[in-house]
Parts: sequence; structure tokens; C-alpha cells
Amino acid sequence: MNYDVAVVGAGVIGSLIARELTRYNLKIALVEKCNDMAMGTSKANSAIVHAGFDAKPGTLKAKLNVEGTAIMPEICRTLGVPFKPVGSLVVAFSDEELKTLNELLERGNINGVPGLEIYDKEKLKEAEPFISDEAKAALWAPSAGIVCPYELTIAAAENAVVNGADFIRNFEVKTIDFNNGNFRLSNGENEINTKFVVNAAGVYCDEIAALIGDNSIHTTPRKGEYMLCDKSIGHLANHTIFQCPSKMGKGILVTPTVDGNLLLGPSALDIEDKNDVATTSDTLADILNIAKKSVPCLTAREVITSFAGLRAHCDRDDFIIEPSDKNSQFINVAGIESPGLSSAPAIALYVKDIIIKAMPADEKSNFNPVREEPVRFRHMSNEERKALIEKNPAYGRIICRCETITEGEIIDAINAPAGARDVDGVKRRTRAGMGRCQGGFCGSKVVELLAQELGVEINEITKFGGNSKILYERTK
Repeated sequence: MNYDVAVVGAGVIGSLIARELTRYNLKIALVEKCNDMAMGTSKANSAIVHAGFDAKPGTLKAKLNVEGTAIMPEICRTLGVPFKPVGSLVVAFSDEELKTLNELLERGNINGVPGLEIYDKEKLKEAEPFISDEAKAALWAPSAGIVCPYELTIAAAENAVVNGADFIRNFEVKTIDFNNGNFRLSNGENEINTKFVVNAAGVYCDEIAALIGDNSIHTTPRKGEYMLCDKSIGHLANHTIFQCPSKMGKGILVTPTVDGNLLLGPSALDIEDKNDVATTSDTLADILNIAKKSVPCLTAREVITSFAGLRAHCDRDDFIIEPSDKNSQFINVAGIESPGLSSAPAIALYVKDIIIKAMPADEKSNFNPVREEPVRFRHMSNEERKALIEKNPAYGRIICRCETITEGEIIDAINAPAGARDVDGVKRRTRAGMGRCQGGFCGSKVVELLAQELGVEINEITKFGGNSKILYERTK
């Protein structure tokens, strides 16, 4: 397998980079160690498109955050991904925190964040009726928004594949050799040959860089736990509500999601284990208590699930996007913690420029930037539903009752470019299993449809690849 560029890591960063590179007459590989894209940080984060007032002026974080946030609405429209420009509020509960708001306002103005404004208590209450009476003021940022990070990742990867990229699943890069101007990546069984490598491996960026002798990157997994609440209380927050930030991050937020749920979190704990995404009852209780400082009427009763994600914190305290000192054909894209999602479209352009400057290539005349929006039956009018079912009766069979997901949507997700190969892959693409029952009703039918469409035995279907089989043997 010979390529011009191999992008290692199919998160939102790697997938958008691969998509940008497919604009050119280059052979691109998007290489992922897991069974699907969006299996790391990109499937478990706050889903916030930050305005950009928090990052230190002059850093890549500040520059690419503001640029990425400006690009995000259009790229979501082009890729058929839900985006909502809800804006954000950083709430102050003391006179000391009022000073912090003014510091953030000043920093945001330096960074070029548009429309920043300090809301007094009355205006804050008008914007957020359920906000705590203890709140004194808030910094309003109208350019902030919310997006679904794994849907954006999937859409970018699909569009990259449509434009000629190869998505290579289950390829864990274990060794990298360099000879005669080319890298050879091996997983112990198969090899990929490529002129350039883009290291977008998230919390594993340091390990991938070390394979070429680059030990300059030091990544610490920073775990954040979250609680997802039922849509029945989605009205409790109209905007993303932050508390004043600390050195560990932006603190516990309360935010709507693009699908109408309410999200609380994250915690922030530096850990050593890059596979530790367990949640703990104590941490979740702390998250709820802190979130209630912003919105006091929150209760645990409406929490339908909890989860944790890891972000890649580097000791440079800024994004690392540059050719390695060990080899200029190896591009590190490391330390992409918050505001990584917000910056992702701008990071993709930044890396594309590095590659094209080093390896000039003509743009394709037939590049198609558009990924057609998938069917979302739950958002259709009755007239639209009727017309769709007349064309294909599979859309008339509801599989997931909680989220109103049809058989037709699940089949589409499996057969899409770089489509779903496991239950969680279907879940991320369609929301089947994301409702209040968390797959209790629809899970078995999703397994059947995967086996049917992939042409495999039902006991070969996994939850998320590897050994995560749903069924192990047939019963009588």
C-alpha cells in the first residue's frame, strides 16, 4: 500500500486533515487502530465550539480557535452535520470572579473574538431563566456554538473516502522505518509505505512520535467525566453555561446538545492509563453538585448515562503542529486538547499548507466538498415521512423508539462510505441506542441488521470491534 500521506489517527483532527488533502492529486490514507473513526477523544468531549476568549494571546490555540470557530458553521453545512450557534456564558458568582470576566473579555478582544459583552444579573436572568440567584454577571460570547463531534468526524472521513482516500481500520502502528525518502508503517502483519506521515494520534501522539526517535512530545491523559440528561430537561439551559475557568480547564459546564439533551461536566484529572475511561460515583456526584451551582434545579433523576473521555494535555500548554526535528516529512499534530474541536477545521487547513508547501500538488478538478446529509427521520414532517416510506418501506419500520430511528437509517449507516461495522458505529451515526433506554429495546435488532448487511454470522458482530462480541454462540 503506497501513499503520499498517511494520517495516523481518525479522530476529528485526522479526519478533517485527510479530507483537506484529498482536494489535491495525492494518494491519502487515513489510518486508525480501532474498528471505526471517532473512537478516542472525538467521541467523548463537551461538543462545544468555543468562542476563543480563553486561550493565551499569541498561541496557536488562540489563533486556530478563532479561525476554526468562524469556519465551523459552513463546514457543518457542507458536510450535513448539525450545528447550533447557541452562544456561551461564563458566569461569575463573586466579586473576584467579576474581575476574571473582565480579564477574559480583554483577552478575547486581543484574540479577535467578535461580539463579547458583559451581561449584568438582569440580562443574564433574561437569557437563562433557570440560572442561580447567586449569579452576579456573565461574559456573553455570541460566536460560540455546539456541534456533534463524532458526527463531524464521521462526515469528514466519509467525504475523504468519497474523494479518494483509503480508510484503513484496525491498523495499530507498531513500527515506523524510513528509507530512501519513504516511511514504512507496520502493524506487525501488514505495511503501509508513505512519503509523509501526519501524527494525529491524540493521547498516543507521543508514542507514535517516539517510533521515529522523536521524544520531544510528552502527553498526559486528562480524564473528564460527564453526565448526559434526558431531553425532558433540555430547556434548563438555552446556551452553554460555564463557570469561571481554572488552570485545569474550563470547569464544569451545563450545556444543551444538538439533539436536545443536557450535558454536565467535565471533571479534570491527570492520569497515566491511556485506556482509563471509567467513571466513578464520587466524581459524578461532584459534577452534579458543581453544576447545580449554575442551575440549582438539576437532579440526578434525569441522568440517562455517564461517560468519560481523555484529552491530550502536553507540557508546552499549546498545540504542537510542526514537522518533527527528527524528520521533516513527519508532521506532529499533538497536544490537541480544548479548544481542539473548535480549532479542528483551521488545524486541517494549517497542516494542509505544511504538506503542500513541502510536496507541491495540483488541486483536483473533481473534488466534491459536499457530503449529503443522511436521512434523519425524527426531524421530518409527516408529509416528508410518508413520501420517504413510499420510496423505501424500510424507513417505515422504527427500530429505536426513544430516538425514532428507522431500519432504513441503520442500513444507510452500515452501507455508507467507511460505514458502521459494529453496534457503537451504528449508534454514533444514527443515535440508535442513545435514548433513555440506552439500547435496551433496539440493540438486538441493530445486531441483526449489521449481520444482514455485512453478510456475516450474528455472533461475529461486536459492540466496538476487537473482542467485544455481543453474542458468542447460538442457543437452541
